[in-house]
Amino acid sequence: MQRSNRALRWLSVCALMGLVSAATIPPARAQGSADPNPGALTLTGGFDFANAYFFRGIFQDDTGVVMWPYGDLGFALHSGNGLLKSVSVNIGTWNSLHTDDAGSDGPSGKLWYESDFYAGASFGFGSTTVGVTYTAYTSPNQAFGTVKELSFRVGVDDSGLGKFSVRPYSLLAQELDGQADGGANEGTYLELGIGPGYSRSKFSLAVPVKVGLSLNDYYEGISGDETFGFL
Repeated sequence: MQRSNRALRWLSVCALMGLVSAATIPPARAQGSADPNPGALTLTGGFDFANAYFFRGIFQDDTGVVMWPYGDLGFALHSGNGLLKSVSVNIGTWNSLHTDDAGSDGPSGKLWYESDFYAGASFGFGSTTVGVTYTAYTSPNQAFGTVKELSFRVGVDDSGLGKFSVRPYSLLAQELDGQADGGANEGTYLELGIGPGYSRSKFSLAVPVKVGLSLNDYYEGISGDETFGFL
């Protein structure tokens, strides 16, 4: 899956993850005041800008302006004090708009390069969260073929143990239909990451580090499947 030759992409430079696994952000509130509506639904969204786009280390575009509008709807289904602390479900969309080669100034003449839909569930066990997400990566301007993927994520939030934290996680993704690299076979992807940081009452600092690897046919090239994708 790629523009003309079917390679794919990811949000590498400015935005996320956030995952490829969706994290719900509570609405902003006035300092010192309680949330007046602590309901079970959380709607978040944003509009990011970038000058280059890579998907899990696979180049997509570095011309013109790249824009990433997105939206997420989260459902808090369970919160308790037992072994299973929380259950939540997220559905949402992530999009990539391009003004140059991959978009409106490219062969298609259309701005909308990518539109992704995802649906996932996460389960909290103390400081450990386990999640599963289904994602369909599509291209409205027909720059690449649709890729359908199922991913599993395990993360540990150790920020409650002190001022310093590591926050390790792992992500395993299996292509069900279509290929991110434009290869011949559906691949299996592994991502390992940490977010070492320091937090105080008035500020926090984190330096995320992650590596993308092919467990099987995820980074297919002229010399066969490459294990290393990006760091």
